[in-house]
Amino acid sequence: MLTKVYNMSGKQVGEIELSEAVFGIEPNQAVVHDVVKNHLANCRQGTQSALTRAEVSGGGRKPWKQKGTGRARQGSTRAPQWTHGGIVFAPKPRDYSYTLNKKAKRLALKSALSAKAAAAKIVVIDAIKMDAPKTKEFAAFLAAVDATKKPLVITAAPDMNVVKSGRNIPGCEVTFANLINVYDIVNADKLVVDQAALATIVEVFA
Repeated sequence: MLTKVYNMSGKQVGEIELSEAVFGIEPNQAVVHDVVKNHLANCRQGTQSALTRAEVSGGGRKPWKQKGTGRARQGSTRAPQWTHGGIVFAPKPRDYSYTLNKKAKRLALKSALSAKAAAAKIVVIDAIKMDAPKTKEFAAFLAAVDATKKPLVITAAPDMNVVKSGRNIPGCEVTFANLINVYDIVNADKLVVDQAALATIVEVFA
C-alpha cells in the first residue's frame, strides 16, 4: 500500500509503503465501538451529587394530621413531591471507568488506522517542525496539505512549538506517536503524520 510523502509546503517529495499489518487489516467496527465507549467512560469525572430525602435538612414534623383535613396524607415536607424535597434515586459520586484487554485495544487501533488508510485520509509529511509557535504558518501548512477540517497531527516526539502552533486552530489536535488513541483517530477527519512518527507506530503495533 503506497502513499505519497509531502513536505510542509504541500509538495510531493516521495512515496512510502504503509505496513499491511497496521494499515491494511479488515476493520472490526464492534471492537472500535467498545474501545471508544470505554475511552469516553474513563473520561467521565463522576462528581455529580444530589441529596436524597434522608439528607435534606428539615421536614421532621408531620405537616398536618393524618385524617380529617381532606388533603392527601403527608409525613414530611421533604418528600420528593414537595418543593425543597429530596431527589428520588439521587446521583452520587462514582467511578465510571473500566478496563478492556490489551488485544482488543490493539485491534481497535489497527482497525481505526486501516479505515483511515482505506479512505485515503492519511497524509504523510517528511518532517513536521516549527522554529517558533506560529499559528498562521501552521494553518498555512494544513491548508497546503488539504487538512483544514479536524486534522489530527501526529509527531514522533513532543514538540512544544508544534503543539502551541496548532492549539488555537479550531478542530486541530496535536498528539505524539506513543499517545495516539482510537477516539482521537475516529474523531479526526484526516491524520497528518510525521514520517518518523509513522515508523514508530509501525514498530510498536506491527
